[in-house]
Order: sequence, then structure tokens, then C-alpha cells
Amino acid sequence: MAREVIKSDCILCINSCGIEAIVEDGKLVKVEGMKEHPISDGVICPRGAALPEWVYSPDRLQYPMKKDGTGWERISWDEALDTTAKKLQEIKDKYGAKALAVYTGSLGTENIELAAFAQRFRGVYGTPNLLSVEGNCFRSRIMARQMTFGGYPIEEPWNSKCILVFGTNVDNSKVTVGAKIYKALDEGNMKQVIVVDPKRIPLADRGIHIKIRPGTDTALCLGMLNVIISEGLEDKEFIEKYTIGFDKLREHVKEYPPEKVSEITWVPAEDIVKIARIFATTKPASIVPGTCSIDQHINGFQGNRIHAIMQAVTGNVDVPGGWVSIPFIRLGDLRLTEISDPIGTKQHPLFRRFWGRTSPYGQQMLFADAVLKGDPYPIKGLVCTGGNPAVTLPDSPRIREAMKALDFVMVADLFMTDTAKLADIVLPACSFLEKSGVGYVYGVTNCIPYAMLRKQVIKPIGESWPDWKIWTELGKRMGYGEYFPWEKEEEIIDFFLGPSGLTREQLTKEHPEGAYYAKKKYIQGRYSTPSKKIELYSQTLAENGYDPIPRHVEPSKSPISSPELYKKYPVILTTGSRIPEYTHSQLRGIPTLEKRAPEPLAEIHPETAKKYGISDNDMITVETVKGKIHIKARTTEDLLPGIVSIPHGWANANANELTELEPRDPVTGYTEMKALLCRIGKAEPVSKAA
Repeated sequence: MAREVIKSDCILCINSCGIEAIVEDGKLVKVEGMKEHPISDGVICPRGAALPEWVYSPDRLQYPMKKDGTGWERISWDEALDTTAKKLQEIKDKYGAKALAVYTGSLGTENIELAAFAQRFRGVYGTPNLLSVEGNCFRSRIMARQMTFGGYPIEEPWNSKCILVFGTNVDNSKVTVGAKIYKALDEGNMKQVIVVDPKRIPLADRGIHIKIRPGTDTALCLGMLNVIISEGLEDKEFIEKYTIGFDKLREHVKEYPPEKVSEITWVPAEDIVKIARIFATTKPASIVPGTCSIDQHINGFQGNRIHAIMQAVTGNVDVPGGWVSIPFIRLGDLRLTEISDPIGTKQHPLFRRFWGRTSPYGQQMLFADAVLKGDPYPIKGLVCTGGNPAVTLPDSPRIREAMKALDFVMVADLFMTDTAKLADIVLPACSFLEKSGVGYVYGVTNCIPYAMLRKQVIKPIGESWPDWKIWTELGKRMGYGEYFPWEKEEEIIDFFLGPSGLTREQLTKEHPEGAYYAKKKYIQGRYSTPSKKIELYSQTLAENGYDPIPRHVEPSKSPISSPELYKKYPVILTTGSRIPEYTHSQLRGIPTLEKRAPEPLAEIHPETAKKYGISDNDMITVETVKGKIHIKARTTEDLLPGIVSIPHGWANANANELTELEPRDPVTGYTEMKALLCRIGKAEPVSKAA
């Protein structure tokens, strides 16, 4: 029996952990954590352990499929690509190139080849409308830090003495980072943990738990700054040397005394004072926000910016254990010259560009309007890879309505997702285990300048193709062959690694576990803003009509902003909670994971449940002004009373049946998903047919 252990990385989520894939006679039989990997240190989550079940799932798409009048028909790759090329050309000839949207989901973040080739194709085709998960997740954080520092410093909490954790449960969504944090605590290197969350998470047992009303994080931070500055706890030397706008900030935060902030946030004033003093005086300190828990608010951009300001005011920038600016690896770039403006540019111009920096993304929250209203112009076609927008985008019913109205939809995926079911052509894509590629640049989220080669572990399942080949062959059929000259994965890897200083041979033979592409340096004073300093007050934001310093903005639907609505919908709803078994809408139907987490659960405090006649494990209804779902209740005293928390990614109890595409954050266009109003009740039993 031939047995091989292959070192690679897992891209089921953004953490991109190191794995050892154990292959026997060409079949993947087991996956373990790679101990020498600097991010994961041998840690593996339930998803990673279930990779063999996932890749060999009987539900995998194995052949190209075409929708006919009665269902799905298996077709050849030639027919699938020829049909797609013909339809896309018809759309371009009739409506212009901008009538096509290209969508990449979360996998477009971790899977460099998928994202790069999608950008390549849309550039050659001529459409500006690249839509992505960036339109409602994470880019808001990147923009806020860039607007403050001119770059993107990253937290390294495992080297901190104090961490302030906002809306992330590291035991569920960041197990590798969580393991490092627990290790630092166990070894006595980390002194203080402050968890800001409506729910008590396991990490809160190791420190201070601040139970906060959803949607009021910015107010809490402003209250903390009020205490820090009024008590003279700011880092005066750092502020004087590296920042501008502190005088304006000092006046601004006077409007947020702890007593006032307590009324807004439900956090006792004495706790606001306490954690402000701890954060300012325990150095180094680092704010650790959830992946999108701050983003998905009406004021999400400013919520991210206030974190940046707090780091700067306390001097926790470019020091070990603070927020650190690290070098990013230079890779070959498949993008072409940016063309015209995608949807959302008029409404959210800074999301598109500022300081001469242009984002490649359109704002997907305007996709449905473009399809159904022709605003600002009609979109008639969609090509979707690595995503499931029919479930994961806000207002799923409207997204599905828009997709059904399109002239043509092509989806490339591993499974027949809810989005794929709405397509005209579905193509079977390889998993990352069935192809080679450049491993994720871990510095982007984990503050370590490290990269590796993602190795092919097994042969492709059925007739599935890697993403680069799908885009390349489609491009050739449309007459774009000169822009897709690569014939082998090795050529593509060499192209990407070209500017990096690393080679395929190094990452195959010398360092199969990966390699550092740079040394981490802690250098203060390099801030690429217009002023060349950290901008506590942003003139750019002021000139564009936005708040130059963050202020608290109530959620559009809250007990305070809409009291009449609150009478009808008296429970605060927060969506998007994560569990370690699934990533977004992925991995449903995998036996081991289904056994651990068989169904979605709505968490509520026993007090809240009793008020509405609900018991643990009851089926309940959760209803907003937008829609209603049925979901099982799970009572827990860990959650603040008056709140219901539901997970995302479940098609059978889809949180996005309850969310809306408007209102949007004025800067980024992100929608509200973390602080809504709803009403709940025990579901009526379903009567059995006679």
C-alpha cells in the first residue's frame, strides 16, 4: 500500500491552517494539523478533520449540467463552455459589457487563483462589475485602517498584555488564534482579557465580560476614550509625534461621558471607566474585532475607525502585541486596467477609490436594483464562482428574484447550492485538495509574513476542473486566448511567485511546510496618509460629507431610533453567529459535522423565552418587517435578555430572509445584519395530512 503525507493548507475559511493530508493508494484517508505551521501550530478544527468526507461527498457535482424544462441534464464541457460563451457574447453585443456581473464569494478571499482569474476574465470582457464578499465583510475594516494609518496594520494578540475582544468567539470562528491566546494566558504572558459581546463566550471566563446592546460598540469606544483622555491616560508622546487631530478628538469625546454611554449601551458606567483604565495602562494592548461583527452595521465603517483611533491614542501601533504593519508578499497580478465604474460608485464613492487607490469591487447591495430596476443600468447576466449569494446576501428573496430575472446565469461550484439551482449552466469545480496553487498569504489576517505552496493531494473528482482552467477555456472560446496563455498549474504558480522572491522549487523541496517571505519589523512613523501621520481627524472624510471623527449612530431599527416599531417588534435580533462545524453555507450534509450540529438554533435568554411562552427546543418563529423563519430555540443564560441570536448559512432557516438591502452604511454600502428588531413566538404545530 502506497502511503504519502502531503503538507498543504486548508482554505475552508480565512484562517488557512496548515494541514497534513494522509493519502493511501491515491485516496485521501485522513487530515491532521501541521505542527510546524506558524499560524495553526498543529491545531485543526472539525471542518478540517472532515475534509475526506467533504471531498468524497456523494453530493459532489461531477459533470457539467444544463437546466432543461424538467430538470437538469448532463452535458459535455464543450457544450457547457460553448453555450456560456455564446450567451455572454449575446449579452455584451445587446447591452454592453457592463451588463455582466462576476461574483466571487468568501472562497475568493482564500483561493488566490479563483479570485485572480475571475478578475482577469471580467477585465478582458470589459465589465466593471466584480462583486464579492468584500461588499459586506472585512473590506470595511481595511478601509477604516487605511483611512487612519495609510496602510493596514494587523493585530497580534498573542503578544499582547491586554486584549479587547469585540464580537468574536475565538473558540468557534478563530480556533488557531484562540489557541495562541489561551496559551499566552496559561503562561502568564497575557494579563487582561476584556470581552465585549451580548453573549458570554468561553474566553470571557478568563477575564472581564461586558454585555453590550448590539449596535452600540462605537458609543462604548467613545465613552472609553472620554475616560482615557479626561484622566490623562493617553500616550502623549506617541500622539504628539505621530498623529494629527487629537485636539478635535479631545473635544469630540466630551460628548460621551460614561453615564450617557451607559444609557446607550446598557453597560454600567463603572464598567466603562474600569475597562478604559485597564486598556490604556496595560501595554501592549490590542483590539481584536470579529470578522464582520463591527462591519455589518449602519455605522460599521466608523465602528472600525474608532478601533484604529483607540489603538493610536494609547500608543499601541507598530509595537509588539499592538497593531503591527507587516510587509505583504508581492505576487504576480492578473488584473487589467480598471474600466469605468461598477454599481455603487455614485452612492459610495470612497468604497470605490480614495487617495488614488482604486478598489476592483462593485457594491453588491445594489445588484438587485440593477437587475430589477435597471438602476443605474441593467445587469442581464451573472457568472458566480466560490459563493452562494442566494443564501448569504441580505434579503435573500430579492436576490433570488433578481437571479431569476437574468437572461443567463452560470455557476461553478462543488455542490448544487441554492445559487446553482437558479443557474442555466452549472460547472463542477475542483476542491483545493484536487489542484495546486499558491498558499494563502497569512499576514493579511494573522500578522505573520508567511506563505506556502498548496499542493494537489488527490486527482479531481469526476470531470471537475480547477477554477483557472474554467476561466481560461471560457476565455479562449470568447476570443481572449492571448490573455490566458497558461496551460499548466506549474506555469501559473511560477507567475504568481515571480515577484515574491520565493520559488516553486523552494516551497516544494526545501520548505514544503511553507516559508517566511520577510522579517517582521516594528517601525513607527511610516504612515501613507495625505498628512503622513495617523489621522485621528480625517479631512478626506470631512471633504466627502462624512463624519471626520466617529460618532454613535443608532441602528435604523432599535428601541431608541424607532420606538413605535419596537412596540411591534420588541426583541433585538442579531444574525451571523458562527459554529466551528460550518463555514457560511458550506459543509452541510457532511455526516460527521451534521452529527455534531444537525440544525440551526436560535439562542435566547430563559427570561426572554418565558415571556413569549417558549421552552428550550421549541420550534419558534422569528419575524422582522422583512420576513419570517421557523427555527428551533435554545435557551441560554449566557445571552443578554431581550435579544435573539441566530446563525447564518442555513438554507432551511435562512437569517437573510429577515435582513434587508437597505439602509446602508453611507461610506461602504454595507447593510445592517447585527442589530435589528424582531418578534418571536412559539410556532404552531404543523398539522398532518389526513
